[in-house]
Amino acid sequence: MTATNLTDAAGARRRSLSLGDAAREFVRHPSPWMLGGLFIASVIARSVAGDWQDTDALVPAIMLAVFPVYEWLVHVFILHWRPRRIGPLTIDSLLARKHRAHHRDPRDVPLIFIPWQALIWVFVSTVAIGIFAFPRLGLGLTFIVLSSGIGLVYEWIHYLVHTDYRPKTRLYRAVWTNHRMHHYKNEHYWFTVTTSGTADRLLGTYPDPGTVPTSPTARALHGVSD
Repeated sequence: MTATNLTDAAGARRRSLSLGDAAREFVRHPSPWMLGGLFIASVIARSVAGDWQDTDALVPAIMLAVFPVYEWLVHVFILHWRPRRIGPLTIDSLLARKHRAHHRDPRDVPLIFIPWQALIWVFVSTVAIGIFAFPRLGLGLTFIVLSSGIGLVYEWIHYLVHTDYRPKTRLYRAVWTNHRMHHYKNEHYWFTVTTSGTADRLLGTYPDPGTVPTSPTARALHGVSD
């Protein structure tokens, strides 16, 4: 499926959006400010802590290498969680409910972002891991810097793909096409957001689009309507 076909599948574009216009809308939402705040605070804390060692370069290399797989796992097992009943209880997280709503209307801008309620718990766990799971504070702060920075980049790319901003580079067009196929072609494939053909190739969800049928549940995950 070509980028043009995907544009048609998604409906006519409302207008041509500049990068500046997209950025102005981006900063109107909570998660960029929350992630940006944590990133700035952790950069300051890391600078004050000092104690720079070779392993501070190793942490970013490892995190960037594994992030596409982490992104894939979260998308498949948390965001695409199918509601389950255990007796009288329904197990269905906020993230899964919001993601189903995002699939129903991929152009609804607030639904593009990580819910701020979930982000609070992400922050608590990230800081706890950074402080308690590393052999020295400086290394843990490096982890927090990278985690918040990667999160901010993820939010920007995911948001931008769902706007009317037109791809201008080959790299961004690949990412744009990859995620659009997930939403408008078949929700069972193309789970990465910030990259194209990385973890999806590794984990078997990067087929030839021409061989994949258009899914009737791409807009209604699992056939569930909340």
